[in-house]
Amino acid sequence: MKLALGADHAGVGYKDALAAELREAGHEIVDVGTHGTDSVDYPDFAVAVAEQVARGDVERGIVICGSAVGVCIAANKVPGVRAGVCHDTYSAAQGVDHDDMNVLCMGERVIGIALARAITDAFLSAAFSAEPRHRRRLQKVLDIEARHLKSDT
Repeated sequence: MKLALGADHAGVGYKDALAAELREAGHEIVDVGTHGTDSVDYPDFAVAVAEQVARGDVERGIVICGSAVGVCIAANKVPGVRAGVCHDTYSAAQGVDHDDMNVLCMGERVIGIALARAITDAFLSAAFSAEPRHRRRLQKVLDIEARHLKSDT
């Protein structure tokens, strides 16, 4: 799978570890940064990942900051992105299965690396179920997004 990964200074450690492991597992990785621990602004990296996903350049994205909250808020501002904070494997899998989540957000200061690996695996292993109730609910979310995009023009 082709994936975009990004992080701020508080998430770069996990980003780098996960990127290396995902490459080794055969995934194609687009690393949008950051590449060091100097303080940077999380929206820059969350939006860079989200835009890759929204354009279809990658299948899914992963963004990491200290808590996951900031990157999730920023990523969800990009139309076509459905980002979720996941600090457990159930939410990561169900977010894809029920909600067609396409960007995973994790907090390096919240969970350990072993759990981050398991959450990533759950996210990447899941597929949207496309059951009628899930399609109906997703369509309602897409309609909300479309209404707000129209009101911005």
